[in-house]
Amino acid sequence: MINSSANMKLIVGLGNPGQEYDHTRHNLGFVFVDKLRDELSFPEFKLEKKFAAEISEGAAHEKKLLLVKPQTFMNLSGEAIQKIMAFYKLSPADLLIIHDDIDIPVGKYKIATDSSSAGHNGVQNIIDQLGTQTFQRLRIGIGETKEDDVPVCRLGVHDFVLGRITPDEQTRITAIEKAILEAIEQLI
Repeated sequence: MINSSANMKLIVGLGNPGQEYDHTRHNLGFVFVDKLRDELSFPEFKLEKKFAAEISEGAAHEKKLLLVKPQTFMNLSGEAIQKIMAFYKLSPADLLIIHDDIDIPVGKYKIATDSSSAGHNGVQNIIDQLGTQTFQRLRIGIGETKEDDVPVCRLGVHDFVLGRITPDEQTRITAIEKAILEAIEQLI
């Protein structure tokens, strides 16, 4: 593993470990960090037990990058992230979190810095573990919309986020895939 924190960026995709969570809305962070790894031709993810995370590392855009998929459950993601940040002596400015967001319609995304968790328990755990919300987030929409373009979900939130991505949702997510990857690279 890379040992120097100089000019390093930590890019974390949020999700739940285990095949039963593959293709769920809540695992879009994992999906996009996998896509970024492919785009950057980084090595396969390796489980780093001391961090409770899978990590792929390399260099791009004149920076060392650690791509991370915490192997804790979503709501404990901050534990793995805090361990990695402490080990590499990284600051919140070095962190980018990629996650699903029910308040954003499917097919859209937003970039946020220094914002609350808005009810996302994985993000809240990161804020709690780091003691700050001053890190970058790329929020990928999973919300359904009404006529006035206001996100809404018909199921309970828990069941909705752990539900499988529908073919229509996948089409809309795929349509913004390139834009999301470009946005991530701009944030590096």
